[in-house]
Order: sequence, then C-alpha cells, then structure tokens
Amino acid sequence: MLKGKSLIEPNDLSLEELDEILNLADKIVANPEEYTDVCKGKVLATLFYEPSTRTRLSFEAAMLRLGGSIMGFSSADSSSAAKGESVADTIRTIACYADIAAMRHPKEGAPKVAAMATDMPVINGGDGGHQHPTQTLTDLLTIRSLKGKLDNFTIGICGDLKFGRTVHSLIKALSRFSSVKFVLVSPEELKVPEYITHEILKNNNIDYKEVEKLEDVMGELDVLYMTRVQKERFFNEADYIRLKDSYIVDMEKLSSAKDDMIILHPLPRVNEISVEVDKDPRAAYFKQAKFGMYVRMALIMKLLGVEK
Repeated sequence: MLKGKSLIEPNDLSLEELDEILNLADKIVANPEEYTDVCKGKVLATLFYEPSTRTRLSFEAAMLRLGGSIMGFSSADSSSAAKGESVADTIRTIACYADIAAMRHPKEGAPKVAAMATDMPVINGGDGGHQHPTQTLTDLLTIRSLKGKLDNFTIGICGDLKFGRTVHSLIKALSRFSSVKFVLVSPEELKVPEYITHEILKNNNIDYKEVEKLEDVMGELDVLYMTRVQKERFFNEADYIRLKDSYIVDMEKLSSAKDDMIILHPLPRVNEISVEVDKDPRAAYFKQAKFGMYVRMALIMKLLGVEK
C-alpha cells in the first residue's frame, strides 16, 4: 500500500497506513536482529541542506541497521546547491544513484517540489517552520508505547509554538484521534499560528486552550511536549534573547504533575528542561530519540516495499 509513496506531511498517511508503520516499528523494537538484512543492496540518500544531528543520524542508523547503504550531504555548502542547482535537478540526479531519499531544507515546500520531480520515494526530514512528519511518527510511537494509546488523553505543548515544525506536525496528526485535548503553552509572541488553531482545532471542534503559564496546567497533563525557542527562526536577536528562557521545566515545576505523565522533547535541548529532570522516571526524551530510529526503519521498509 505504501510502496513508492513519498512522505511530505503527516496527513499523507491514512490512519490505516499509520497503523501499519507503527505496528511494524513495534515488531522491530521487539526483535531488531530479525531485520538486519532486509534492505541489503538498497541505498538511502540523506540530503540535508540544514544542520541536523538526530534526524540525519537516525535515518542513517536506520538504513544501516536494515543492511542498506547511505550517501548524501549534511549542508547546502557541500552540495551543488552552492552552485545554484535547483532542488528538482538535484533529486533527479540523486534518483540515478539511490532508491529512497530523506531531505531537510530551510524552505517550506522544498521536499514537496523534490517529490514531484521524481518517482523515487522522498521523505521530508523537516522543511523550514512547516512540517516534520518523521518526528511526528517518532512522537506517536513513543506516546503509544509508553501510554498504551493515541486517544483520550491531555497533551501540553510548551515553548515555541509559532516556528516549531514538530509542533505543527504533531497537532495535525493527533487531531485525527478521538478525545485528545490540547493545552498550548507559550508567550503571546510564540503562539501557534492561526491557521493551525482555526483550520485544524476549531474547524474540527477539538478541545484546546492557550495559556501562558505552564505551572497553571501542569497537573492536568498526561503528556508534556517541550520545545526549544529556536534562535535560527528569529529575525531579531533581541526578541530571541527576551523569550529564550520563557519556560524551564525543573523538579519544582514537576511537583504538581501526575506520577505517570511523560515528558517528551524533539531535541536538541538548550536549557528548557533542567538536567536534574533526566533522572525522573517521567523523562522520556532519550527513549523518544531511540524510538525515532525504529520508526524510520519501519518507514523505509514500507516505502521501499521490502519485507522480512
């Protein structure tokens, strides 16, 4: 069903396809050694026009653990983009060498342009402040694995909700499940864009509220999704400096949280989660990073149409 498809935004996947990927990821988590040769002879191209640690390396680790090979670049400066080559021409060329590509680009829509220019599956590894569907798959797998469900819970999303592509993708994805309540925590300047609150939440009668103080809502949450204030998305450094420490989770703030709440973060962390929280059993962000590799293994398998 998924063979040959590209993944540009979370809603490119039907709920049935999403289930397929998450169920396969569960099997890989349980028995990773059974999947070590399934992509032998296949090549993944990682086309990263923007810096990345987790996303790029988790894609590469995923393909290597499946027995495939990797090629690519980790900045625009080391590609022919520096000479003015278009995204469409780059992907047509890469398709001569690779079977599947993962692309991160600072411009919204660039991975979609790439997908339209080739028959090779293209995976959006993040495009500007727009979408980050594989981080969303990671988040969904983590929540489902640790909470046992993807419905009927309250999630607090805190920090930079304006520029955070992980936030936009996650809200889109979770809005498809029943009885998920959103608590959106941010300063006025970093609120979720209106198109998200209007088109996704209001239009679908989804329960949500916007607040400025995390302490006021901590006790309501089943999941706390923290994000960093992203310096690279600001045009004005003074605004970044003023807002960067708006929300810092420490043990004192967690004193009013539920015992079984989980804390997620797409990483990298700057200082929005105190390192003292790392030892708390509710801290799940490094588990989340590992789930990211497993879900990308499942996604690569499905888009390539390979089986165990």
